Amino acid sequence: MKIDVQATNWTVTLANDTTITLDGDAAERLTQLQELIATHEVAQGTINAEEFVEVNGQLIELAQYLTETTNRPFVVGEIETIATIPWEVVYHGYTPGKDEYSVESLLTVGNGFLGLRGTTPEMEIAEENYPALYLASLYNTAASQVADRTIYNEDFVNAPNLQKMFVIVNGERVDIANNTILSMKRRLDLKTGLFESWTTVQLTDGKELAIHTKKIASMANVHQFNLSYSVTPLNFSGEMTFVSEADGDVYNYNVARYRSLSREHLDVTEIKVAKNNVALTAKTKTSHITVAQQAQLHYDETLAEAKTEQTATKARQIVLFQATEGQTYTFEKTVFVHQYRANEAVPTIDFSMDFPTFEESYQASAAAWETLWATAGIQIDGDLMSQKMLNLHTFHLLASASPNGNKDLDASVTARGLHGEAYRGHIFWDELFILPFYIIHFPETAKELLLYRYRRLEMAKKDAAKAGYAGAMFPWQSGLDGTEQSQELHLNPISGEWKEDHSRLQRHVSLAIAYNVWQYWHNTKDTEFMEQYGLELMLEIAQFWQSAATFDETTQRYFIDRVMGPDEFHESYPNAEKGGLKNNAYTNMMVVWLFEEIERLGQQLPTEIVQTIQAKTGVTAQQLEKMAAMKHHLGLEINEDGIIAQFEGYFDLKDLDWAHYKEKYGNIYRMDRILNAEGESADAYKVAKQADSLMIFYNFSKEQVRLILEDLNYELPTDYVERNLNYYLERTSHGSTLSRVVHAQLAAMVDDQDLAWKLYQEALYSDYRDIQGGTTAEGIHAGVMAATLFIPLTTFAGLDIRKATISFTPNLPKAWNAIAFNLTIRGIHLHVEVTKTALQVTADQATTIEVNGQAIDLSANEQTTINY
Repeated sequence: MKIDVQATNWTVTLANDTTITLDGDAAERLTQLQELIATHEVAQGTINAEEFVEVNGQLIELAQYLTETTNRPFVVGEIETIATIPWEVVYHGYTPGKDEYSVESLLTVGNGFLGLRGTTPEMEIAEENYPALYLASLYNTAASQVADRTIYNEDFVNAPNLQKMFVIVNGERVDIANNTILSMKRRLDLKTGLFESWTTVQLTDGKELAIHTKKIASMANVHQFNLSYSVTPLNFSGEMTFVSEADGDVYNYNVARYRSLSREHLDVTEIKVAKNNVALTAKTKTSHITVAQQAQLHYDETLAEAKTEQTATKARQIVLFQATEGQTYTFEKTVFVHQYRANEAVPTIDFSMDFPTFEESYQASAAAWETLWATAGIQIDGDLMSQKMLNLHTFHLLASASPNGNKDLDASVTARGLHGEAYRGHIFWDELFILPFYIIHFPETAKELLLYRYRRLEMAKKDAAKAGYAGAMFPWQSGLDGTEQSQELHLNPISGEWKEDHSRLQRHVSLAIAYNVWQYWHNTKDTEFMEQYGLELMLEIAQFWQSAATFDETTQRYFIDRVMGPDEFHESYPNAEKGGLKNNAYTNMMVVWLFEEIERLGQQLPTEIVQTIQAKTGVTAQQLEKMAAMKHHLGLEINEDGIIAQFEGYFDLKDLDWAHYKEKYGNIYRMDRILNAEGESADAYKVAKQADSLMIFYNFSKEQVRLILEDLNYELPTDYVERNLNYYLERTSHGSTLSRVVHAQLAAMVDDQDLAWKLYQEALYSDYRDIQGGTTAEGIHAGVMAATLFIPLTTFAGLDIRKATISFTPNLPKAWNAIAFNLTIRGIHLHVEVTKTALQVTADQATTIEVNGQAIDLSANEQTTINY
């Protein structure tokens, strides 16, 4: 299909050369065009020029809109450019506020060490837009006065802004938020990590400027980012002032609900300016982390010599020049960023170092990205938009943590990446969903992320002892030093009363850590890691759970109380004075698995290693015997239909009138807030934010869960998985995007492929479409992005890395013709291609895999085809 857009109509030429003219207003033409595409089953199309349509109040380019709504490629210009569609994220226009913040999150560039939100260099911190530089593990704690109390929050710090560049014409500064924007386009090249923007600005006196900016966070040198700023006067000649600024007067402003709290976290300690070079050093107020940045400005110095200005918190380089209409003037900035902990020496400023140009830096970074894509990229045949979303998610996972950025870096992946300040940049159990991506593609990076936890083991042991437990109790929210960063109290602004925050009772975070340690060990056989770190972590966590369990003489079973499961809607029993629940099913079953695995590790690892680590942790033979006994006697509540209660007493809760609330509110994702607004509590109802007891089926196969239940001496109906899925799906609001990926995997497990595909697609688009109504503005959802990259390999290609032998049970969705990917398991690199009828695999070493239960021997570097 060819579409010729004109001022009053669109002319459409079909493949058979039939020409149709579409009249009416833009909305009517769009409707007619969509009907034509559907009626004639158009496979692809070209449009002669950019045309913008308004959909739901948002401006979107026609080719992009048709591509995204039909899942068929439409491009402006030549058909050959179709290949770029899955590799670019494009936004047209500028909608200041929450929508703009979301765009900036999704246009963030990063490398694992640093992340730069997708703003243009002119933008200032404001409600309209929010430039930020985040550095992995840059935290600071500040005190805030809330009502009659002083509370302390550890925040993910927005570092000083050295990307700022802008122009001034006749005293009017271009800063985007306060100018007339005639047009704006931003594009992120996912393949190379290049951010670009094209903006046309009209000043108050009618003068117009075209501004083209480029930005990269170098993947070749992760301490470096580069910017290019080109300005063209379109309808005038005259004096113009270019300003490059190092701004230390920054603060946290990304999350609206945090803005009433302390926002300033930095003190500028040194500024140095020398013509084209500038350095700014700042230190966090309480954590005493030093952020040292220095930059060099590159431009045609025949224009004018840069002058400098300096205050206590800012430095400026100013170029005053005569601009000619239609001529483009380009300024580049190369910036180096380092951070130093309180006990580390800060090097002196050195302007003699090499500051590579933008093009040099871009080429090196693009080459580094190419290597990463060759390892981690997933190729889909038959589904253009899924391919684009998978590329988007892979890019942002690697921007959040990468082999390049995380080597020897004491950090893990925050719940919102290096993209925003939600959850104050803390580390949660989301690692459970994130680590598999690194384990199968970049095992050394997975090890680095696990070491973040190991280095905080002593703090976890102190917190356990403080709470009256043995072993290690890892925090629900972890930041700089591993102390619990969850709030103890929350203020109800309506009643003025303080309410206890029970979220720290989500002790299952430690089970996620143990599970990730096991997954890493199982798929790398890194005995040195287990000897030095892994087994110690697992034993300390196991000690904690042993000490948390109490034997009930009446039931002759152990119980674990005062915990919360993954479902955060349920913090306590209705009207209870204390928080926490008893016998959370997911927690208890994970504890059984942990005790089982401790026993297996004792047999798999060398005896001397096991004995050494047992002695170090103080775990005795008697304690191991107790764990072995407990895994047969932990309690679950299971009804006559085989439904595993989310926690003990769950079946006594009230049922919710879902139809009533859907009709009244439409969006019921956050049913807890809806019920609170009506004077009710989610604690009293069978309503879940996300998968809870069903989470066990995300971690383990149906067979493994059956063995866990057998260990506990419970018998369930043969179709208990289907029954539990249907039961809880009817009672879940999906208030967390993680909920969809878990339920999608379960739906596939019970062979409800349509439901699995529907839920997976919702999760796949959740950030791109910001389905939770603005949460993407505060950063990406790293856990969901990682999970949507894992499900194509596990649920659809049928990969199972939890068995002793790499296993495949292919189950491609209807929309996909084929999937191809690489993975590394126990040092063996495999390339895998799965179609509807065959699996092709090449390994770099001789090995054995399993396909649909059949053992297949692979020869080194020879492709093997298995038909099924």
